[in-house]
Amino acid sequence: MILYDFQALYESSAQEVYRFAFWLAGDSAEAEDITSETFIRAWVNHAAIRTEALKTHLFTIARNYHLEEQRRKKRPVVLEEVYSDPAPGPAQIAELRPVLEKVRKVLQTLPEIYRAAFILRVQHELPYVEIGRILGLSLSVAMVRVHRARFTVLFTRCRG
Repeated sequence: MILYDFQALYESSAQEVYRFAFWLAGDSAEAEDITSETFIRAWVNHAAIRTEALKTHLFTIARNYHLEEQRRKKRPVVLEEVYSDPAPGPAQIAELRPVLEKVRKVLQTLPEIYRAAFILRVQHELPYVEIGRILGLSLSVAMVRVHRARFTVLFTRCRG
């Protein structure tokens, strides 16, 4: 029974966890590693997962693992030009590529906490309360992080 539930959990959530990990890490191989490790840790600690906070729990595991790896490597995350968001189709990529590339570059200049807050709000449409839980912030601080990241992205986009 637990195996089936876990398989259903993986099938329903793996793509979203991967997208979140990809935007955090900026590398598809790292995103795959983060996604795999997220579900391994979720499997090992399956008793700690609450149904109402499932997505929050998985994003928290993914982010924590990403931060652990960054501390271990002691290097900044820098995206290279060759990576793009794997979610949109070819027509959307061609149309939105210049905008996405500019947003990606701007996001990489932000501190990780702002970048994560922005991604969770914009890409995953999470409420601020859930963003605060994932990032370990109060509701008001989570809202400020998203607002500042959004302002930076919009301001930079309008300037050039």
